[in-house]
Amino acid sequence: MGEITPLHSARPKALEFFAGIGLARMGLEAGGFRVAWANDYEADKKLMYEAQFSNQGDHAFALGDIGLVDVDSLPRDASLAWASSPCTDLSLAGGRAGFAGPQSGTFWHFIRLLEELGDDRPGVAVLENVTGLASSHGGDDLAAAIRAFNALGYSVDVLAIDARRFVPQSRPRLFLVAAVNPPADVPDPNSELRPDWLQWVFGDESLRTHRAPLPALPLPLTEGLGDLVEDMRLDDERWWDTDRTRAFADSLSPFQRERVVSMRRSRGVKYRTAYRRTRNGVAVWEVRPDDISGCLRTARGGSSKQALVRLGNGRMQVRWMTPREYARLMGAGEYDFSSARTNQALFGFGDAVAVPAVSWLTENYLLPLVNGTLADEDQLRLEFHVEAL
Repeated sequence: MGEITPLHSARPKALEFFAGIGLARMGLEAGGFRVAWANDYEADKKLMYEAQFSNQGDHAFALGDIGLVDVDSLPRDASLAWASSPCTDLSLAGGRAGFAGPQSGTFWHFIRLLEELGDDRPGVAVLENVTGLASSHGGDDLAAAIRAFNALGYSVDVLAIDARRFVPQSRPRLFLVAAVNPPADVPDPNSELRPDWLQWVFGDESLRTHRAPLPALPLPLTEGLGDLVEDMRLDDERWWDTDRTRAFADSLSPFQRERVVSMRRSRGVKYRTAYRRTRNGVAVWEVRPDDISGCLRTARGGSSKQALVRLGNGRMQVRWMTPREYARLMGAGEYDFSSARTNQALFGFGDAVAVPAVSWLTENYLLPLVNGTLADEDQLRLEFHVEAL
């Protein structure tokens, strides 16, 4: 009897740039890839990554600046390269320096390594980032990214996916899917995946783009935060004391205070999330009105941490959200925290991509694209009709 081939060896290999704590890997591997190599420059994230994947086969993790990565250290038989490059310079909070900034500009090292791989570069590459990339410098940064992929022989699709389609967290992100052998273009100007504010990309004749036929996304969630809240006694020391809770309430605007008081008086328990913001030079708290989390952020500094508010039955309690709650809101509820401090974990999850968004993209787009089995538009219509029946 011949030797049995390990199951993971039959999976196409992926390279994971800007790997963070490995949430992209979780989504990619759930969809059928095997991450063979990863890179990130933060030692704390590497510790969390290795704790999570220590029992899931061999992989190489290159700790350090991507600018120092030698192309000879990369596997030459990868089918996919994934990059969740830093978004700092593409956000309003980061000053909008764009791809010329020191953080987001590391994207160019990703492009350099793809170029240096030559004929061995993966047939599919993905860039994931904030939706601010689409408007950074009037769209010039997004166009520059597409042209960089074009110069390496890739056509590019651009998709907008909010994690709220899968988990109760508002987290819109942009995904550039670059393909050496793209599928036939299927114009769909009003698609939820390619909303109106992205259509200029496909109308720019100087850019080589495509639009793959894809199934509809799940409907956005309108509730579910309360289901992900960690069980905790009401006298747990993590709930804020009376003075701190009163200061929280006093900082609310009259409109917000009226809504919070109404929920506090109502029957049953409701959970809401809150961020601290600066309005007219004054630090205030703002509470979301719905059963959905605000976008998790990198928790360095109190203003970026998200608080949880418990309301109902005549009571209001407030505390910081826990690492486990962050993990659940990112679709990684069973993540291994054995090597992580609280703020280290909050930062890692706030700086990551939601697992189910990656797995949806992988199952419906990336793996079929690599395998040459991407459905055409007629097939998708037929599948939709059968499901409707």
